[in-house]
Amino acid sequence: MTKVLCIGDAMIDVIVQMKSAININSDTLSEISMHGGGAAANTATWLAHLDITTSFAGRIGADISGANFHAELTDFGVQHENPPLEGAKTGTVVVLVDQNGNRTMFPDAGANSGLSIADLPDLAGVDGVFLSGYSLFNSQSSEGVLGIIKAITELCIPIFFDVASVGTMSAFGRERAISLINGFAGLFMNEAEAEYITGVTNQEEQFQSLKEFAPLIVIKRGAKGAIAKFNGGEPISRPARETKVIDTTGAGDAFAAGFLASWLKSKDLDASISRALDVAAQCVATIGARPRVNP
Repeated sequence: MTKVLCIGDAMIDVIVQMKSAININSDTLSEISMHGGGAAANTATWLAHLDITTSFAGRIGADISGANFHAELTDFGVQHENPPLEGAKTGTVVVLVDQNGNRTMFPDAGANSGLSIADLPDLAGVDGVFLSGYSLFNSQSSEGVLGIIKAITELCIPIFFDVASVGTMSAFGRERAISLINGFAGLFMNEAEAEYITGVTNQEEQFQSLKEFAPLIVIKRGAKGAIAKFNGGEPISRPARETKVIDTTGAGDAFAAGFLASWLKSKDLDASISRALDVAAQCVATIGARPRVNP
């Protein structure tokens, strides 16, 4: 059975679904809920939902949020061995969701800062690793994450890297961020991130530039679907699934889970994109970034 390790931030999502445009300096009616979050943790829950043996490496605080985060992962069937850190708070992100389902995020990394090789579980039997850019591009974690990457690479385990966000890379430093994007088996990014990394808008030129980073490049295109290319093959593009979009939070994380669940078994690019789009469609049709527990 396929076994995947997801590495990244442990977060609690406070989702604010606004009923109207923000009324600055006044009240904006909203529907507010709290969910487990963090890109790699979200991907882990979707992988487990897809019957992939999954574990998660990420740091939590010794607080109620950390306890809830750990319990939720366990309920989804994800193994999480990292103990809570005394005196640290679990990471939190406030997610503003507008009436079109678009989201704006305000993250506080909390206990996530300082992730290192000491946080790695046993790698025996792991077929692939999903690594979130939020960890690599955190200045307090980047050195430790580079150590993690080295240890995994030495065992010849493929690492699939999601570049996180333009905002995260920009805060870290564009050139510094780009210098660390190398040696991975595959890269996940959206269109804005592809443009930010390559400096060009033409998709053919983007793929030409990105092939220097990894053999597999997957570009998520939101409502337009996704396009991917492997080695010297032709790019494969597929449209998004028809669905009612309620909340796009975690759509990219669900997409990555669907893709990896297929790719690690088949290496079939077309089938993997299709599976990814199916899972992303499930995600955007509900509130929160994780699989719906109850129908």
